Amino acid sequence: MPKIVDHQAYSQQLAQGAAGYFSDHGYAGTSMRKVAQHLGLSKSALYHYFATKEDLFLACTKQVMGAFDADFTDPQATEQENLQRLTDALRQDFAREMALIFDYLRGKTRPQIAEDEAMQVAMSTYRRVVTTIVGDQRAEEVLAGLLGTLMLDYLTGK
Repeated sequence: MPKIVDHQAYSQQLAQGAAGYFSDHGYAGTSMRKVAQHLGLSKSALYHYFATKEDLFLACTKQVMGAFDADFTDPQATEQENLQRLTDALRQDFAREMALIFDYLRGKTRPQIAEDEAMQVAMSTYRRVVTTIVGDQRAEEVLAGLLGTLMLDYLTGK
């Protein structure tokens, strides 16, 4: 009897495993061959699920962002406490993730970045979480302040 594989679940599992590889090696330092080797399968098997490295990166982004917005809001907590919880979570891998994002975006024009589905997924997730905490009217301003603060903290060694 042939093995029955849930292709959707397996592709999500592959994306989850590849996400860490992208974070560790950057976008430019990642190839489909290296990811396939890391995941313990052939390059052609990986291409069966993801036609390009960009498709794999998008799947990784969807996996990571899908798990991101789980528990940042506590209805019993203040807005400031919820924002601090979010800030702490973002700070954990901020430098590595920003390096990956800038590596991924290198060479893309502003219109290309605006149309990039991976960036749309990431930004809509961040906006949704911040909107849940502070409301729609202040979300963009608070998100800009949060990301700016994290960047300044990183660049000044805090």
